[in-house]
Amino acid sequence: MEQFRNMRNDMLAQKVIKGLASRNIEGFYVQTKEEAKNLALSLIPEGSSVGWGGSMSASGIGLIDAVTEGNYREINRDKAQTADEKNRLSREMFFADYFITGCNAMTEDGIMVNIDGNGNRVAAIVFGPAHVIVICGMNKIVKDEAAALSRARNEAAPINAQRFGLDTPCSKTGSCADCKMPDTICCQFLTTRYSKHKGRMKVIIVNEDLGF
Repeated sequence: MEQFRNMRNDMLAQKVIKGLASRNIEGFYVQTKEEAKNLALSLIPEGSSVGWGGSMSASGIGLIDAVTEGNYREINRDKAQTADEKNRLSREMFFADYFITGCNAMTEDGIMVNIDGNGNRVAAIVFGPAHVIVICGMNKIVKDEAAALSRARNEAAPINAQRFGLDTPCSKTGSCADCKMPDTICCQFLTTRYSKHKGRMKVIIVNEDLGF
């Protein structure tokens, strides 16, 4: 059975890569987490400054550990000792050579959807870092933009709200209530349909389930 799922994923990934190319975004497809990590590292020259958003996908393939242990100038908010330092590092990422992120959903024709609370992750995707590398598991691929938004709001957001222990309706029910709670993480909605700058954005699709 796994053989046929892989056949389907292989064909679908090529469709996504074609869609990304039409949007001025370079796409890659690999089978394993290890391949994804090695490919991402091959795209980041040693000595580069590297920052990242709170990406479970990038962490899940071992990329964040590889960067922190490698010959890179990391911009690591997780090492901040105070809220002020964390905010400073978040802003410093706008000047990074490379920004690593996951995505909440990706359509079959290459549109990427992300939802963010503080907005630092989606802001860096839009503008600032010279290069953006997106790690995307096959579990994030959906049919169209409506399905992408639904996935982001009804799967990714509730799971992340639970992960962070937030007091939101979705953390209790598992589905979006379109809330305006102080703890909401659905503050900023980003749809990336085209990259203005050729070569800035690269998406690595992995034939595994990654992140939420």
